[in-house]
Amino acid sequence: MSPPSAPPRTVICVGDVHGYIAKLESLWSNLQSALPADAFATALVIFLGDYNDRGPHTRRVLDFLLALPQRHPAQRHVFLCGNHDLAFAAFVGVLPPPPDGSPFSATWGEYLHNEEHEGWFRGPGYEGMHVQGRRWGGVIKERWNPKKGLPYRGSIYDAQPTFESYGVAHGSPDLAKALPEEHKRFLRDMVWIHEEVVHAGLEKSIDLNEQLRVLRTRDTRVPKVPMLSGRQDVWNTPKDLTGKPTIVVSGHHGQLHIDGLRFIIDEGGGCKGDRK
Repeated sequence: MSPPSAPPRTVICVGDVHGYIAKLESLWSNLQSALPADAFATALVIFLGDYNDRGPHTRRVLDFLLALPQRHPAQRHVFLCGNHDLAFAAFVGVLPPPPDGSPFSATWGEYLHNEEHEGWFRGPGYEGMHVQGRRWGGVIKERWNPKKGLPYRGSIYDAQPTFESYGVAHGSPDLAKALPEEHKRFLRDMVWIHEEVVHAGLEKSIDLNEQLRVLRTRDTRVPKVPMLSGRQDVWNTPKDLTGKPTIVVSGHHGQLHIDGLRFIIDEGGGCKGDRK
């Protein structure tokens, strides 16, 4: 007689936080109150990425996340990398190197026509920096973001609050020195995919196996990873998965959307208002 199977584990997916520690603490408290104690204590908690930028407390957000394994030792925590996190990691020099040994400067070419407009970072160390790190730490010339109807905060990534949360000015190369080692390890160790959970989604026009290879190997040869930064092109479930009962979960898109087995969970964590 086979032993009884273990009860199913509760899975919690947390959308984009974007430096808003009060929203994260409120959400965590609400989850703890809403779930049965044993379900919460042993849950698999998947954070969908974009921990930094826009909000004022990136440093405190990372401290909160890093403390979770000690506070809740029976939980399992997965920290996915978002496009903002990849760019942050690139700027402070903790991205995994390209697997073929190519320099990060090889990622610039496709987007060089945007360098002047986006004000890419040109300070110390820029020569060996991934394109997204240069965009993240730069100073965009336009002051207004017409897509969001808000002013840019420092760079095209709205990275200024992240610099300031570590006590340095926007665009300062001293950010790498200001980061605690445990924060560098966090940025270095983020995964790009957990089963079918990924920050933005899976591309419908790119071979699925190639997408999974890029994500699982964290292939930093790619200048811009659509599965971490895409919009409409990663909204739907790829054709290769539509015939299988596969749940695809992501954040990134600034809204809650459920269509069959496609879940988008990002209710505006990067906004100043009361959306959670």
